[in-house]
Amino acid sequence: MRGDKKAVILYGPPGSGKGTQADLLVRRYGFFHFDTGQYLRRLLNDPKNKNNKEIQKEKKLNEEGTLNTPAFVLKRVGEETRRIARMGLSITYSGSPRTLFEAFGDAKHKGLLALLKKEYGAKNVFIFRLLVNSASAAKRNAGRLMCGVCGLPILAASKVKTCSFCGAPAKRRVDDDPKIFAHRIEEYEKRTFPILAKAVKQGYTIKKVNGEPAPYRVHETIAAHLERTK
Repeated sequence: MRGDKKAVILYGPPGSGKGTQADLLVRRYGFFHFDTGQYLRRLLNDPKNKNNKEIQKEKKLNEEGTLNTPAFVLKRVGEETRRIARMGLSITYSGSPRTLFEAFGDAKHKGLLALLKKEYGAKNVFIFRLLVNSASAAKRNAGRLMCGVCGLPILAASKVKTCSFCGAPAKRRVDDDPKIFAHRIEEYEKRTFPILAKAVKQGYTIKKVNGEPAPYRVHETIAAHLERTK
């Protein structure tokens, strides 16, 4: 895939494979994967921010599985997005923007979709919706592991307990605790899913992709669409 830099947004419920698909775009095409959840966890858990009242408030929300305050997220993600775009890099998001405010902003704030159109051009902004039923998502989440050192995801179906890249022990993400996972599903359905309908009304095309097959199969579908529109 050559040509203009691109922005890809991947939507789907927790456990639908958004992060895996974003990482595949990184490895195949050199995208920058802006993992909003990972970025926020790093920011919120940085010891330098232990006395920052705003960040400590946001940290508590994050640990409960509640989406962080939209204005806080939009400001931080917007700043990073501009920096990445002006480096000339294509970018992919695994589930961000996550609220209507983050996506569309208001009279005083430019939403992330408008920012991406400005930085990348409307024809280079792509939104994919990964279709995975709730039972599959829950099963994936229940068995999902990640490397405790390099963060490489480990598929539940593999039964592997150590990272194939660096050999470190695998661990579960805090977000994958069953109670937190259930709350994340509720947050997605209530606060993130409505973004898709509004995006369509504003002229964006949402490409639906079956997220049930093996990750490489899902990636082939996404890649084929990006190749056709280059």
